[in-house]
Amino acid sequence: MARAACPDRRLLESSLRGKARSMLFSSSVVDEFCEEATLPEMRAVEGLLARQMEVRAANQLERRMRRARFPAAKSLDGYDFSQVSFPDGYGEADLRSLAFIDACQDFVFHGKTGRGKTHLAIAVGAAAVRAGKSVRFFTVAQLVMHLADARDRGRLRGELDDLLSADLLVLDELGYVPLDVEGARLLFQVMSAPEGTQSLIVTTNIEFSRWGTVFGDDKMAAAVVDRLVYTGRLVEFNGASYRMENALMLGKGEAE
Repeated sequence: MARAACPDRRLLESSLRGKARSMLFSSSVVDEFCEEATLPEMRAVEGLLARQMEVRAANQLERRMRRARFPAAKSLDGYDFSQVSFPDGYGEADLRSLAFIDACQDFVFHGKTGRGKTHLAIAVGAAAVRAGKSVRFFTVAQLVMHLADARDRGRLRGELDDLLSADLLVLDELGYVPLDVEGARLLFQVMSAPEGTQSLIVTTNIEFSRWGTVFGDDKMAAAVVDRLVYTGRLVEFNGASYRMENALMLGKGEAE
């Protein structure tokens, strides 16, 4: 026998149905339950579904974080942007919005060692993961070794497809480690992907004019720079080295 509808019951039923749909419950099962259940029973089941959705979302977030391969946990909260120079018309709030990912725009974080480039790149990547985006993080040296291993196992195409399927790819420490010819070619295949494929964040301590030394080929370097300049922004990191200012070896990082 159908129960008389009341405002509280209608709202609760709507919430319960929405949660049940998201968890792929059969609509006929939900219909039958809503027809016969008392209001306290509906509240109890709706609460259980809400809790299960929270657990599922947390598990999905954890899996995406693991898949991103961040080397450390970093956050935008408390990050000191005072020594970060954004291009005209762009700023911290724009970066935090993550709108650049949907627009498939790129960033080059340039500055000397210890200025916070990697910290910010990881923090932006982690924020993107929490926003539901797929992210991959590699140092350039790690990426080249990863792709070389995939090539040797006959799985290079699959690994490249997986990398390019990510919404955001973070490549850390470009130019820190010299690459051989094959390594440079593998890196080029990733960084020269057609515009509109994904967003890139590249951290480096060398200016564009010296990227030819990384790729061992000025034409390859020019093609990569052209893609990044056309779809991206250069962010400069200035000031003193954070690590040197807080080095325990120099007695600067100990609590007072």
